[in-house]
Amino acid sequence: MADDFDIKTAGGLTEAEAAKLLKEVGYNELPSTKPRSAFAIAFEVVKEPMFLLLVAGGLVYFLLGDLQEALILMGSVLVVMGITFYQERKTERALEALRDMSSPRALVIRDGVEKRIAGRDVVPGDLIVLAEGDRVPADAVLLSCTNLSADESLLTGESVSVRKVCSETDSPVMARPGGDDLPFVYSGSLVVQGQGVAVARATGINTEIGKIGRALEQVKSKETALQKETNLLVRNLALLGLGLCLLVVVAYGITRGNWLQGVLAGITTAMAVLPEEFPVVLTVFLALGAWRISQNNVLTRRVPAVETLGSATVLCTDKTGTLTLNRMKVKKIFASGQSVELDDGRDNLPEAIHEVIEFSILASQMDPFDPMEKAFKKLGEDYLAKTEHIHRDWELVREYPLSKKLLAMSRVWRSSSGNEYVIAAKGAPEAIAELCHIDPDREKELSNNIQTMANEGMRVLGVAKASFQKTDLPDGQHDFEFEFLGLIGMEDPVRPGVPEAIKECYSAGIRVVMITGDYPGTAQAIARQIGLPTDKVITGPELAILSDQELQEKVRDICLFSRVVPEQKLRLVKALKANGEVVAMTGDGVNDAPALKAADIGIAMGGRGTDVARESASLVLLDDDFSSIVKAIKSGRRIFDNIKKAMAYILAIHVPIAGISLIPVLLGWPLIFFPVHVVFLELIIDPACSIAFEAEPEEADVMDRPPRDPNAPLFSSHALVLSLLQGLSVLVIVMAVFTVSLYRGQGEAEARALTYTTLIFANLALILANRSWTRTILETMSTPNPALWWVVGGALVFLAMAIYVPFLREIFSFAYLHLIDIAICFASGIASILWFEALKIFNGRNRDSRPH
Repeated sequence: MADDFDIKTAGGLTEAEAAKLLKEVGYNELPSTKPRSAFAIAFEVVKEPMFLLLVAGGLVYFLLGDLQEALILMGSVLVVMGITFYQERKTERALEALRDMSSPRALVIRDGVEKRIAGRDVVPGDLIVLAEGDRVPADAVLLSCTNLSADESLLTGESVSVRKVCSETDSPVMARPGGDDLPFVYSGSLVVQGQGVAVARATGINTEIGKIGRALEQVKSKETALQKETNLLVRNLALLGLGLCLLVVVAYGITRGNWLQGVLAGITTAMAVLPEEFPVVLTVFLALGAWRISQNNVLTRRVPAVETLGSATVLCTDKTGTLTLNRMKVKKIFASGQSVELDDGRDNLPEAIHEVIEFSILASQMDPFDPMEKAFKKLGEDYLAKTEHIHRDWELVREYPLSKKLLAMSRVWRSSSGNEYVIAAKGAPEAIAELCHIDPDREKELSNNIQTMANEGMRVLGVAKASFQKTDLPDGQHDFEFEFLGLIGMEDPVRPGVPEAIKECYSAGIRVVMITGDYPGTAQAIARQIGLPTDKVITGPELAILSDQELQEKVRDICLFSRVVPEQKLRLVKALKANGEVVAMTGDGVNDAPALKAADIGIAMGGRGTDVARESASLVLLDDDFSSIVKAIKSGRRIFDNIKKAMAYILAIHVPIAGISLIPVLLGWPLIFFPVHVVFLELIIDPACSIAFEAEPEEADVMDRPPRDPNAPLFSSHALVLSLLQGLSVLVIVMAVFTVSLYRGQGEAEARALTYTTLIFANLALILANRSWTRTILETMSTPNPALWWVVGGALVFLAMAIYVPFLREIFSFAYLHLIDIAICFASGIASILWFEALKIFNGRNRDSRPH
């Protein structure tokens, strides 16, 4: 086919044909997702129970003629709406990122003329002209090429570029990407060497990158286990609140004959029981947790993943660019019977090694795109900069490209003296040995060294040199008399800190699984360096013949998967999840996007990572540092511990709030709470307490225990009983204060003020007590938590204003309190949690300091 094709006479499509095809097949891009409209978000807000209760309360106050109270509640409505809108400002942009990547500018031949068009305008049948550095705009078949190599790592995960050849038939069947000597190039891949002309076969969603986009579109994000449990708890308590609300309305209406006031009392009870703080706590903890993690160069795209990360049991990681630097580096050189390991800064290399480096550079492009040739250039800069082995003044005369029959290439140079040609060759060691006509004994020695390097995960190349005196250069490389110079072993180095990070993962009970598109030997070599088991490896072809059930069994103990294609990565994640694992998945390429989105926690690399990977992931490592994952896991575990503490506190404080709203109605006493009391108590004190619990430092053993069981409930029966007992003890004390005040004839306003003040002191005592379930309040005082003291100070200032500022005192229907009254309330609030402090001492101080 290559012999028949002539770019000078190629006509390509006509503009009319291209326009017709464009209408038929559509633009060469992927459809974008549609973000939710502001109206849709507002509709979700309107459905929230707390929103409905606040609106209902405001309407009742309007009917009662109390404009001031109505406006306060309606202001609370705006606060709720604002918070919800802020939380809903997240949209999915993965398909848009795919569209941008798959639509570069393209050089095509139309009407016999080369012209550059937008990549989105390329259609099947277009002739595409490719050169070094070009992004391929469509899946295409090569009609003509010279020494063409492409980087397809975004699609295959392979760390080195792949060699291309011309098609030998008129209409070959497109094959999957990956591997050398294919006559196909793929949309989104990068031409790193050579040039060629290809005919487009597939565009848009029909390309390999488009197939990944379709898979990505079908993967739906799911709620975390904590979100599901919290939503279930909120629903059950909301139903309880609704039942109590109806009970209060009926009881108030029957006993007092005022049904409108009964509705108001019922709304107050429902607001008191409705645990809207639970989702608020999740929002605050996870949002602040995301901010804290960002200080360690980890960007959180989906906030709930912060909590889920703390329960991860398996970390699936790509090799290229994740565990390694995705940057080829010369590791070892064999020449003149000796192997030399190259260390940065070494400058006493033998002369034979210098010569190998010299001719590897001469056999490469002067300004290379290819990662291997870049490594040769870097090697020359490090070791030959001050020697006579660098020839910037030589003239390139001719190039002999790679071919299927000979996997070697040569470049012919004319030296500055001009007396003779110097030829530098590099390629597969077997091809270089063939060019040099090496004798069997030396060939055996070379084979042993090649096998040693390959077992260490290196990509091995041979280097040779020749000289030529005649004027007319021969047609083929075999006509030169080459001299074998040596072997170069190259590797993709492991990222610094990866072995230590993986060791810490194992100490935390997290299994690390490497999933890569590279060869088994390379994967095993990297695994040995980072501390992963290497005894069992499954390749992509082996994985393809396994049933889902067989795969689920295999993934229980195998940590290495090589030659894996994108769909198989997604299948592996699904198999692990089917086994009950909480899966974190790292990656940086387009091929990783579906698996990143399907995993419980997708972690994309932010430096080299593609937009597609970043937009599909839950977390993005801004510095591409694998050890940052460990810091994120540590933060996730701390967040969950603190969420449990905060949830236990909220459950406890809701008992007295609900009791104070319900008991006076049932006993015919004056009401203690109105909606304004509940609103201010919950919108100021409780969210602030959430901030205080969020700021609690992690426990000492946070990374020395296994991940929590994802199926374990947030509240065990033990934790539930203790939380309810805390709340009941506060309720008893607070109602005692209210009862004594009434029977002493201090008046309804003063009794309400005393009760509310006692509740706030008890509230603060509950916060301090729940910082630890084993250490007493006095012991936890030594643990720094600046946010806690802002909460305590803010609550006390709020309380003082409500009691001593006339305007606020009138709104709250309080009476003026003296210092002795405040002291009684303080003592009563502290007394409500003394039994819990005594229980901590009784149970000992060696237990875990989290509710469980």
